[in-house]
Amino acid sequence: MKPIKVGLLGLGTVGTGVVRIVEGHQSDLQSQVGSPIVIERVLVQNKNKARSIGISPDKLTEDAWDIIHDPEIDVIVEVMGGIETTKGYILEALSRGKHVVTANKDLMALHGPEILAAAHENGCDVLYEASVAGGIPIIRTLVEGFSSDRITKIMGIVNGTTNYILTKMSKEGAAYGDVLKEAQELGYAEADPTSDVEGLDAARKMTILATLGFRANVALEDVDVKGISAISREDILYAKRLGYEVKLLGIAERQDDFISVSVQPTMVKASHPIASVNGVYNAVYVYGEAVGETMFYGAGAGEMPTATSIVADLVAVVKNLKLGVNGKQAKLAYKEKKLKTDEQIASKYFMLLHVQDRAGVLARITQAFAEHEVSLESVLQQPNPSNPEAEIIIITHDANKAAASRVLKSLASMEVVKAIKSVYRVEG
Repeated sequence: MKPIKVGLLGLGTVGTGVVRIVEGHQSDLQSQVGSPIVIERVLVQNKNKARSIGISPDKLTEDAWDIIHDPEIDVIVEVMGGIETTKGYILEALSRGKHVVTANKDLMALHGPEILAAAHENGCDVLYEASVAGGIPIIRTLVEGFSSDRITKIMGIVNGTTNYILTKMSKEGAAYGDVLKEAQELGYAEADPTSDVEGLDAARKMTILATLGFRANVALEDVDVKGISAISREDILYAKRLGYEVKLLGIAERQDDFISVSVQPTMVKASHPIASVNGVYNAVYVYGEAVGETMFYGAGAGEMPTATSIVADLVAVVKNLKLGVNGKQAKLAYKEKKLKTDEQIASKYFMLLHVQDRAGVLARITQAFAEHEVSLESVLQQPNPSNPEAEIIIITHDANKAAASRVLKSLASMEVVKAIKSVYRVEG
């Protein structure tokens, strides 16, 4: 049984997890693929650094080309991160007939079509399950589990940092800034949390999911993105009072071959299963024409959950190698990308307005909605003891995005409307 030799690019948290699983589960892996799987070479930044796992010093290198140009290595596992330099490594590895497993969501969101095309041309596999939702096998599910169905919607919590922050704000009434600081201290948020809290990380993941689910090359710039940094305790309080939880949702929808993809804070009905996904956990809800509604839940990050997905991809590559079918299962997008216009994107909306507290104001506001043909599901007006202005809370029926924008513009022009405090999409 000739061993399958792996070159590992990166030995950080996830790379360490990959080594632990490959070495600790060797008998199980051999029983699945019929050969030993060996970590042959490992790229590190500093060969002399103390590490939490024992690994032979002669396997370590500080030069990625030592691994990529090694003819003995069959598979490259990339967990180093980065985009342009890493892309060059992967394309060179593919040109040399090496298969690739990566956890790099940024790379696949920006350059996935180019990399998959190169894999197809060279008869190689590129698998990237760990790039989205950590240990949840959502990519394999979309590609294989839904291969006989037609997906109409993908909705998910795909960023654990923001979900942790919103959960703490909801459960404890904490302020955004305080919870963000706590998340940074616990290691859930980076020192610069912009990618997470402004929705960029989730947008990259939704780009990947939408491309796979709809079989069209969705680009990162196609995703409408809004983060959570402007969410207040007041927003959370009103959501709970009305029976909703606020979640940062990635939403990809298809109707008549027209698609839309967004990442935005969303009020989710408390009875919807995704509303109960708390802490750093992820969940992805998939709607298929045949299967109906399905939900996938689990750890969205971390050493071992992410490493589990990587090694599962590694097993799939080796099985394909034994069957001689590498590169034949590359899921290249084959459908023309047709993006919805604002007139085609419809949802319910929550709006919180601060207005003058006098007779006739509510009538003027509801008239603005009627003029733009946006119907109202509920309207609540109440005084605020800490605010001399009245607060009006509105939830609309389904309205297209263009009409909702026209309503907001009309409201902003009224002297009786002192502030449009919050606007959120509503789901469930």
